Amino acid sequence: MPALSRADNSLLGRWWWSVDRWTLGAIGVLIGFGYIMMLAASPAVAERIGTSRDTFIFKQVGFLAVAGIVVVLVSLLSTKDVRRLAILGCLLALAMTAATMVMGVEIKGARRWISLPGMTVQPSEFLKPCFAVVAAWLLAEARRSRRFPGRLIAFVVFGFILLLLKSQPDIGMLAVITAVFLAQLYIDGLPLILVGMAMSVMAAGAVAAYTLFPHVRSRVTRFWDGSGDNYQVTTALEAFGNGGLLGRGPGEGHVKDVLPDAHADFVFAVAGEEFGMIICVVILSVFAFIVMRGLLRLLREQDQFIVLSCTGLITGFGLQALVNMASTLHLIPTKGMTLPFISYGGSSVIAVALGMGMLLALTRRRSRDERG
Repeated sequence: MPALSRADNSLLGRWWWSVDRWTLGAIGVLIGFGYIMMLAASPAVAERIGTSRDTFIFKQVGFLAVAGIVVVLVSLLSTKDVRRLAILGCLLALAMTAATMVMGVEIKGARRWISLPGMTVQPSEFLKPCFAVVAAWLLAEARRSRRFPGRLIAFVVFGFILLLLKSQPDIGMLAVITAVFLAQLYIDGLPLILVGMAMSVMAAGAVAAYTLFPHVRSRVTRFWDGSGDNYQVTTALEAFGNGGLLGRGPGEGHVKDVLPDAHADFVFAVAGEEFGMIICVVILSVFAFIVMRGLLRLLREQDQFIVLSCTGLITGFGLQALVNMASTLHLIPTKGMTLPFISYGGSSVIAVALGMGMLLALTRRRSRDERG
């Protein structure tokens, strides 16, 4: 491919010189780690459940390829097009999440998935990036026009999401979306006293979840006192210890042979055993780089919609990565949340790619006319 000149006025040329290439490169690094970790972790898991060793690899290669395309294509969009895409995506995700109550596939007591040919889709994954942008638009419009009830509409949509996710149930997803929405409200100027009240409501919600949902109570209890079945967490911690600084080497790890979710929720443990602490720190650093660079690029941004959208997208992305790595290291109670771009899972990978594509599109350097 020939080098693109700054004088190139084509769509691709304008995109290349306006997009944040450092963030784009960091996303590419994570996708690369995703390929490596699927090669390392998934064959043993596939053999254990009695399917072909290459089943998960072929699927995830396809998912990651689509994710890379989604990131680039969405990052080409204008601000107005990102807003339209988010509204459409939020409506579809809400409808499909509601549909899981009727036609969803039940796995481990939760109805979060809809079965499609060749894969199952978790619609709530797409609520995270789409609602972040929709809420940002509603809050920004409310600030621009006092007659527009944007904040009220945002709370109504959030209440509907809360009801849906509670019914599935998916308390982890609800916690992430709540944190994203609160971060946006805070940046939008929510008074500190109301922030404190909102955090009190979150604390009360956490207590209610502990009281009402046995699986939440079980996970919290096992985390605090170490009682019950802590097999996966204990095995993951042993894997980090066995890997040491440099790891046992590619293919030499044993944790993937015994952990049911070694290719998904506990893929970070496989990385720790086979590639060592250094690679784990590199992975952590890439996530931190994307989050910090995204926030720093907002310091000079004047458009409230862009500031709020990117705040929500970055918060959701960073929090998802933090929850996965912290639960694997037994720093917080376990939660079935994937490591962005690295864990196995089509819905998660595509949804994260959608969010990162929106982030790149919104942070591109544009003239005032181009922003729309």
